[in-house]
Amino acid sequence: MFDIGAAELLVIIIVAVLVIGPKDMPHAMRTAGRWIGKVRKVSTHFRTGIDAMVREAELEDMEKKWKAQNEEIMRRSAVSSEAASGEPVMTGPPPVADSTASEAKPEGAPAAEEKPAPPPSADTKSGE
Repeated sequence: MFDIGAAELLVIIIVAVLVIGPKDMPHAMRTAGRWIGKVRKVSTHFRTGIDAMVREAELEDMEKKWKAQNEEIMRRSAVSSEAASGEPVMTGPPPVADSTASEAKPEGAPAAEEKPAPPPSADTKSGE
């Protein structure tokens, strides 16, 4: 990553011992180790997030490709079935009905306005 050779590392250690001093060197090394650990943790988290985004993008591309291939297969199958039977074959989802068609009542069903008569109350049964 940083491409530090043995000679450069030796120079850094000598300068660190002269500047920091041998007495405070263990504390400085611990502090440096903590900072390096934090940097590694952040870079790993960042790399994991990037990898997840790349995987999602690849999955979306594959889903689009599979959907296109599926539609092509269904279209070819419909054409061959239509040629064999002579009747048209529906290959997609059913068409959406108009809002007026969904409000139309089925045959034999009572209209919404036609409600059955309410049962007689106890006062009318007594014959009064």
